[in-house]
Order: sequence, then structure tokens, then C-alpha cells
Amino acid sequence: MILVERSAHVMAPVEAVWEVVQRAEQLPAWLAGVRAAEVLSGEGFGRRQLVQAGRGSAHEAEVIAFQEPTLIGWRERAKGAGARAEARTEIYVQLTADEEEGGTIVRLIVVRWPAGPVKAALLRLGLRRVGADLEDSLARLTDLAAVG
Repeated sequence: MILVERSAHVMAPVEAVWEVVQRAEQLPAWLAGVRAAEVLSGEGFGRRQLVQAGRGSAHEAEVIAFQEPTLIGWRERAKGAGARAEARTEIYVQLTADEEEGGTIVRLIVVRWPAGPVKAALLRLGLRRVGADLEDSLARLTDLAAVG
């Protein structure tokens, strides 16, 4: 298991940030590496969605954590030719009201279980990029939530 986490302060109320992060169709606007996303079925906990990465790969995702308006998390499994069933990624977005400064503290967490030791070694080599992608995502989310 490989875990990468980043957090940022967003000058918008928790509810405004929640409106952005809980909608699958908003993922391409703020989550780095996502080209398209659509809901396949359901809503809230158990919702199924299709997430297409910028590299052309597609992942079917299921919402595995949903506590309105403070937590959403989903598990992605690769689909298509060459996809390995044991490889998976979980992404969590945790929101906390900042009582002192106002706004919201946003915490992004990515947990990956690579398909085998070679993939794990390659993923570890790319951890800096994953962290940079999370920082980019937080900056984009800050802009979106502040606009409203």
C-alpha cells in the first residue's frame, strides 16, 4: 500500500466546497489527471461512476465513504485490456471547517495498492509527481469553490 496526502485551506464554507467535490461531473474541473467522469448509477454511498484519465485509461469507481458535507471517498479499479483486478486506488476528500480563520481545510488522500512488486517500485519512483498532482488539484479546487 502506498499513501500520499496533501491539504490546503480554501476560503469558502464547507458546503460550497462540498458542492464541488461530491459531484462526479465536476471531477475534471479540479482533480488533476481526470479527463471525464460520469455517474453510472446511484447517488451518495454506493454510487458507481466512470472516471477517464488524461492518459486514456478508464476506471470504474464506487463511492465507499460518504458523510455529507465532510467526507467522500471512492475506490477505482482499472478497466479494459491489460487491467489487473488486484490493482486499485482509493481517493478520499475530507473537509473540516476552519473555526479560527474561516473557510475550509481540505485534505486529499490517495491510497494505492499496485498490481505486483514491479508496479509498486515504479509507483514509489513517481510519488513526487503524485504529490504535485494533489497540490495542483487543491489549487484548482480552491479556485472553483471560491468562485462558488
